[in-house]
Amino acid sequence: MNIQYVRKVVAPVWGSKIVPGYCRQAMLSAVFILFLILFLPFIVSAQPSGSQWQFSITPYVWLPDIDGTLSYDVPSRAGGRPTVSVGSDSYLENLDFGLMINGDARKGRWSVYTDVIYIDFSNTNSKIESIDFANNKIPVSRSIDAGTESSLRAAVWTLAGGYSVLQGDRGRLEVLAGFRYLHFKASTDWRLAVAIDGPVGGQSFARAGSVTQRVDLWDGIIGLRGRLNIGSSRFYVPYYFDVGTGSSNFTWQGLAGLGYGFKWFDLVLVYRHLFYDMDDDKLIQDTRFSGPALGLTFRF
Repeated sequence: MNIQYVRKVVAPVWGSKIVPGYCRQAMLSAVFILFLILFLPFIVSAQPSGSQWQFSITPYVWLPDIDGTLSYDVPSRAGGRPTVSVGSDSYLENLDFGLMINGDARKGRWSVYTDVIYIDFSNTNSKIESIDFANNKIPVSRSIDAGTESSLRAAVWTLAGGYSVLQGDRGRLEVLAGFRYLHFKASTDWRLAVAIDGPVGGQSFARAGSVTQRVDLWDGIIGLRGRLNIGSSRFYVPYYFDVGTGSSNFTWQGLAGLGYGFKWFDLVLVYRHLFYDMDDDKLIQDTRFSGPALGLTFRF
């Protein structure tokens, strides 16, 4: 598949109003069901009858890029509410700090899974897209942007209960249900070549200024996770996928990669994607966190 085509044509259409939110949810649900149909025959085998609690904990490093739109719904001191597009150039350029850890406890077929993420971005490349003057949006040309940057902080907590519908020598398939909480804080500092005048006399958006807003989102999620063992080797493919809604219109998260099991721990490398979508008048719109993650899973 042509990667440039996906980036320039497929991705913008998927995230635009051309494909409504409910259609995206239906398509992702169809992929979820197709995944189950395709992989069930490969995983089926006898279920181990473990009666003891088993635990694992995975500290990891996730280096995501961020891409999306911020629609501030609080007036700035400059007058008007700005809509800002954000996007970093590289994984390490804008990431100041990251703390990530997950773990699970399992007994027989049942399990409890949790994941905690804290990431802090600063000086993220941004552009003022438009200014809202009392529900009258005025587009802003990128040519007059003399330098706009945003700082972003996000704390994400996922907690879910799971049930292994299939488990054996070839791997494990587990369905899960729970919630995801997102605390998100955004600050934007802008510099424009000229001030932006509103549609009504006396309205003006200053050439330079700043605005800050935070949001807390609670979403219920359903999904699946597990692993596919690669033959009789120590290599395996870990996977995770969930979809949800609640405070946000729609959110989903997915990861897949490659793991290798040592005697006391596993080394895991995955690619992870986290997506949030909200209404046009809310802070987070079509915001994506995507990047590689490397972790060590300790079992006891």
